[in-house]
Amino acid sequence: MPDAREFSGLVDAMTDDNHSKSSHIAVVDDYDKRRRHIASVLRPLYRVVEYSSSVRAVHGLGMAPPGLVLVDQDTLPHGGPEFVRLLRQNEACRKVPVVLIAKNDKDNLAEIINQCGANAFLPRPFRRSTLIKCVSALMNAQVERKWDELPTVQRVALRKSLDLFNSISDALDEGGSIEVPVLEAAFSPLVEAVTNQEFQAILSAVKGHDNYSYVHSLRVATLLTLFAHAIGLRKSDLTTVAGCGLLHDVGKLSISHEVLNKPGKLTSDEWAVMRGHVNASVQYLEAVGTIPRPIIAIAHEHHEKLNGSGYPRGLTGSEINELTRMATIVDIFSALTDVRVYKAPVSVDRALAIMTEESPGHLDQRLLAMFGSVLLDVGLQV
Repeated sequence: MPDAREFSGLVDAMTDDNHSKSSHIAVVDDYDKRRRHIASVLRPLYRVVEYSSSVRAVHGLGMAPPGLVLVDQDTLPHGGPEFVRLLRQNEACRKVPVVLIAKNDKDNLAEIINQCGANAFLPRPFRRSTLIKCVSALMNAQVERKWDELPTVQRVALRKSLDLFNSISDALDEGGSIEVPVLEAAFSPLVEAVTNQEFQAILSAVKGHDNYSYVHSLRVATLLTLFAHAIGLRKSDLTTVAGCGLLHDVGKLSISHEVLNKPGKLTSDEWAVMRGHVNASVQYLEAVGTIPRPIIAIAHEHHEKLNGSGYPRGLTGSEINELTRMATIVDIFSALTDVRVYKAPVSVDRALAIMTEESPGHLDQRLLAMFGSVLLDVGLQV
């Protein structure tokens, strides 16, 4: 995926983090050093509110319910479990996920968690990555539960695509690969949703989900399939197009949450890691063995630019085929209209204007105009 930071001057106009972090996280702990450390780890990724007293926290959270609460087992005056019990008595906070933090050697933790109503336990000391992974999983679970309320087509498209991403992530960790039927099962429901004009609910349903690689890839797959359908590609070909979108950034699943979501400028080493996702994507897809070649080509070439300034191969003009040109347009559009921790999304009109004004030598302007017309016709809401 492109990074909106690649567009000169754009990020400075959109760095109000409070617009891009909808639900806040509360950290409750009377031990200042410990509380502030946790807050400092999470603050680049979320909006964080600190409470040094569980009594004040119960009152404050009842007035403004958070997306998640982290509370230390030893928090004064009555301890973390009692705080959780009091929080659960407040109607507004009854379903808010709570993580109880405690030393590894605490006895009967499972029983304590069940009795007080906490959702998870985090043993201290813990790594930054462990904290972020725990918080992300619980925040995402809230978003995913709402999918059950959607009609079948949209619900299946979301579930199958997320299952695919989770399976690929597991396979990368274990050095394995994904069977093609599993891949195709994720592509088909998305094509059905697009061809039936039932895709807008899919785009809306992933707002707030914390797995940016998944959200971005699903948005690219949806909009690229919409674009291809609008210009007349056969339904049998749209399955491959959907696969191009879902898998174009698969190599980014091995990049750390901290680098992928880092606010502000990336270091030269971090940019190298980010750019390395292209070759990682190709290597993984080729290892599967029977992935359609267009999907591998999009993964390899979606950062190429018509004037040869792209990467990794510096292709120019006719060396870049039409489907790749389309995918590049959709990929950049999605990066600009995605919610990121370092920026708010821009409007459809503003994104198209930026792409027209700042990249005349990068993008196929004829296809960009066609894509803009498609979005206008469907009244896309980002």
